[in-house]
Amino acid sequence: MQMFTRHDLTLLFRSLADRMVAEQDYLAELDGEIGDADHGVAMSVGFSAAAKALSEGERDAPALADGMMLAARALLNEIGATTGPLYASALMRAAQALGPQAEIPLTRLPEVIVAMSEGIAARGSSKPGDKTMIDAWAPAAHVARAGLAAGRDIDRVLADAASAAAKGAEATRAMMASKGRAARLGPRSLGHVDPGAASAAALLDSMALWVADRSGRASS
Repeated sequence: MQMFTRHDLTLLFRSLADRMVAEQDYLAELDGEIGDADHGVAMSVGFSAAAKALSEGERDAPALADGMMLAARALLNEIGATTGPLYASALMRAAQALGPQAEIPLTRLPEVIVAMSEGIAARGSSKPGDKTMIDAWAPAAHVARAGLAAGRDIDRVLADAASAAAKGAEATRAMMASKGRAARLGPRSLGHVDPGAASAAALLDSMALWVADRSGRASS
């Protein structure tokens, strides 16, 4: 059985950070259309800080839950506005789901998606259709939950969850924002992809790719 270790958590966050750096300009462009154009920088800086905290804290915070809490604090410290608190809440909920273990079966990773989605929805009091990041996280969590229940292959579950998130993010183009700065635009927010949903879809895609690579290396 393949295991997901505390060191793997650090490696995963490095991959997430690299993806946010790569997506920075695109996310800034999206945010510039309906916000203040800082989402790309915020996500890049925030996840880079989280990856650094995880790496530096492996010895002193050896449990997976400890690592998630380190990442949550780093994101809360580095990302302002609403995004930092939302992702901090997401990771704290994930910490509760993972518990005090230093490693878990890799097949449990979809639980992280479900927990993070629940944490974001609870903290932001948001629901699908509000034109927020939950429009990507909620469909991904639905697919992850179904995959867990059916005992499906982890690579397939995460790939399908990422695909659902991408479709959810694209669907925000037809929505009118009801939360955050974009809500002030009213009908003018129509026709634009929500940057938070776009970054969420990118994170979930990065997670799926990382797990697929991890599984491939383990079986070779």
